[in-house]
Amino acid sequence: MNNTGYSRFLEEQWPQQQPLVARYMLAGEQVWLKRAGPRHGMWRYRLLGAAAGVLRLPVLRPVPNLGGRPAIATELRRLRTLGALGLRVPQVLAACDDAFLMRDLGTPGRPTPSLGDEIEAAVAAGPTAVLALWRLGLQTLDAVHGHQQCLSQAFARNMVRCPDGAIACIDFEDDPLSALPLALCQLRDALAYAHSTALALRQAGAQQEARALWNDWLTQPLRGADFQAALQGTLTRLTWLRHLPQDRRWGRDAQRLRAAHDLLIGSY
Repeated sequence: MNNTGYSRFLEEQWPQQQPLVARYMLAGEQVWLKRAGPRHGMWRYRLLGAAAGVLRLPVLRPVPNLGGRPAIATELRRLRTLGALGLRVPQVLAACDDAFLMRDLGTPGRPTPSLGDEIEAAVAAGPTAVLALWRLGLQTLDAVHGHQQCLSQAFARNMVRCPDGAIACIDFEDDPLSALPLALCQLRDALAYAHSTALALRQAGAQQEARALWNDWLTQPLRGADFQAALQGTLTRLTWLRHLPQDRRWGRDAQRLRAAHDLLIGSY
């Protein structure tokens, strides 16, 4: 299908689409149509910003996702910027103010699992399998940060395995660079990835080896003085997480935070 065909499909389909995101088959290829949702209120971002100030943790300052047309415009801009740099993100096929159409990262009949799902599925296979997958996420962050860029939500669930084995990134409705300095944006990426994977590393018995890999990753020249200063200040203020239990008595979220603490504090 040519560009005119994609644009025509988008124009006709988005006003009829009920879910915010839906998949379609067009001329034998899978595409996704994403339309604007409702606008988001700012009150929760103000509360989170106040909490970050009280805790003296600037890396936790919220990055507003305004929803509606602004979210569509932000995601389009970010996808095009990152794609132009050669980074693996969904390709935009057509766009308007209210919606856009993007090519699926996979091929018909072949799944594109998230890296988060793959890591969790590999826990039973042991530390070697989990660490091999975990390195892919670190390499993905390196590729993005090497272009003086950042992701939006750098959780392992937003890193997708393509059929050729490469990792692509999704979900760009907010732009951290519009609210934070680059060093804090990249530290935010690192903390999000660690938080989303640390529990699986511990469950697989891979945490000690992961600490060594993490420490090597943190000290690479790509991460400069501003990043290191922000990291040290953040970790200093997160030592209280050691008091959280390792089991699930306070819920899985607390368990993940404790696992992230053990990975991050133990490696710095």
